[in-house]
Amino acid sequence: MRGDGDGWVFESDGARHWGLHGAAGLLLRAPLDDGSVGILLQHRALWSHQGGTWGLPGGARDSHESARDTAVREAGEEAGISHDDLTVRDEVLTHEAASGWTYHTVIADVSAPLETVANVESSELRWVAEHVVDELPLHPSFAKAWPALRTHITTELPELG
Repeated sequence: MRGDGDGWVFESDGARHWGLHGAAGLLLRAPLDDGSVGILLQHRALWSHQGGTWGLPGGARDSHESARDTAVREAGEEAGISHDDLTVRDEVLTHEAASGWTYHTVIADVSAPLETVANVESSELRWVAEHVVDELPLHPSFAKAWPALRTHITTELPELG
């Protein structure tokens, strides 16, 4: 059922996570004009959880969705990205809480940076060169996951087709 994943999961240590069935985000890569690899990042709206930080488009997983479905749907909602424009390459479990709550990062590629349309959850969407991602004030969970995620992506994009 659409939207049945919206809600907070609270950990015994006071931490909280959005998504009753877990959550997922999309790490979308594209070649930039200077030859580097760009990552689509979302500057989170100030009113949102961890607002003012940079992360990936993503959100709560509904009970009927896979992590892949969630990440692609959320990228559509938050950035205007169509599933027809991307090629999914990998899925990585990037956080598992004591409660069993999980966050999966879905890695996908596009042949060129796509135009984006931010919704109210974003202050800005930006294609950022992979080598400077960690110079931004990152969402704490994304900052923790980024070094491991980089081992799942290569500096060269595979051929799309």
